[in-house]
Amino acid sequence: MRLEPMRYKSYTFPHNPRTYTIAFERQVVVHKIPFGRYCVQDLGLGRRVLRGEGEFAGEGAYDEFKRLASLFYQDGPGILVHPVWQTASAYFTELSLAEEPLPDYVRYRFAFVEDFPGIREGLKEVAQGIAAAEQRRTVYTVAQGDTLWGVAGRYGVTIEALLRANPAIKNPNLIRVGQQVVVPV
Repeated sequence: MRLEPMRYKSYTFPHNPRTYTIAFERQVVVHKIPFGRYCVQDLGLGRRVLRGEGEFAGEGAYDEFKRLASLFYQDGPGILVHPVWQTASAYFTELSLAEEPLPDYVRYRFAFVEDFPGIREGLKEVAQGIAAAEQRRTVYTVAQGDTLWGVAGRYGVTIEALLRANPAIKNPNLIRVGQQVVVPV
């Protein structure tokens, strides 16, 4: 059976890794409960890590390693096609020499951590929600005779909400004409 060559982003390994391991991690948390007992909570599958060791041999072996090293320095995840592991989006997280390199022989170790793009989509939604919340706030410029309580009443918010939105205001009895007050809406 002939295995496909391992590929990552635009790089195709000239030889598949000699050894590799795939580790699946499950996240669990242990909570202490009364009477010396413990409760274990399963947080689900965590990351998958592919580690391995390979070698480049023959003329240009060290140059091949340098091409692989330049890939390591690229930002962001890429598509990892492995002969046995399923194709996945992954980060290239580790690259090291296993022994002193020679011009015609380089042994190296590597690791890839599987990426879960759904997490980034969720983070984008959170960031969009924060941006939308920031757009919903109002900035009020304090005029002669204004009090923080009056501003709160005008906008229908509590004094506590105004103080949370304006951490620079240390004394709610002291605001100045021309001062900007953020009003959460």
